[in-house]
Amino acid sequence: MIVRALVALCAVLLFDGPTFAQPYPNKPIRIVVGYSAGGGNDLIGRIVAAKLQDKLGQPVVIDNKPGAQSIVACELVAKAAPDGYTLLMAPSGPMTINPAIYAKLPYSPEKDFAPISLLAEFPLLLVVGADQPVKTVRELIQYGRAHPDKANYASSAAPLQLAAELFNQRTGSKFQHIPYKGSGEIVQAVTSGQVLMAFADAAPIAGPLAASKLRALAVTTDKPDPTYPGVPTLAEAGVPDVVVTLWTGFAAPAGTPPEIIAVLNKAIAEVVAMPEVRTAFKAISVDPRSSTPEAYRALITRDTARWKAVATAANIKLE
Repeated sequence: MIVRALVALCAVLLFDGPTFAQPYPNKPIRIVVGYSAGGGNDLIGRIVAAKLQDKLGQPVVIDNKPGAQSIVACELVAKAAPDGYTLLMAPSGPMTINPAIYAKLPYSPEKDFAPISLLAEFPLLLVVGADQPVKTVRELIQYGRAHPDKANYASSAAPLQLAAELFNQRTGSKFQHIPYKGSGEIVQAVTSGQVLMAFADAAPIAGPLAASKLRALAVTTDKPDPTYPGVPTLAEAGVPDVVVTLWTGFAAPAGTPPEIIAVLNKAIAEVVAMPEVRTAFKAISVDPRSSTPEAYRALITRDTARWKAVATAANIKLE
């Protein structure tokens, strides 16, 4: 009888009792980055991943899947299992600007992803070649109006293009878009004088600025940035309402359990607060910033509406 009772008890525990899964994570985590190695988002992701794996006790690997404004990466992660082992590097471009400019997307930023946390934010700088005859934003606007054949700007990504179009809308200017494939080509085009100006993130232009090959006319923050002493905000330069701060973070496939999101969010906040991580971020001219999942989602909603308005006014729509 005792044996039968023990057998019955084992059967209950094995088949009718609760399932005790191993705690998350118990295998490597993959972070899919929709850009090539060496770019800003890739560098941020690698800095965080190196520390995140120490926090979580599992390898955290970066998987670069560049292509189509990060659409390839977003679609891949949107279709991945919602188990916390495939995450997306989810910056403002694919999360808020792609929905503003593409008529159709194979993913929905708001429906297909569970935001985890922001990682960093960074401004843009309005730059011209050092040999250009303009030294202020006001002079740039006047020069563009006086020389419409030279009034153009370079961009290699939708965020940079929309920032320039927002500038056009606020100033009544008509700077024309000249597309390029990458940040390096933008720098070359502006420093050589092929194109008059560009809005660019700090990483690719830091060297040319230091070498006096580029001139920064303004920064797109709402307050002066101590990283760029002497460079005014656009508002200080006479152009209000052009505050553009890009950001990046991590997101998981929709349906990822809240407890997994919570584990990742806590670990990311601790990593971003590390002095060595903050120093590494500053070295590539980005500001560390973690967040709650709710705040990240609200930011996506707010910025999507803003960029849709800019794209509509500029008649920018891609198939």
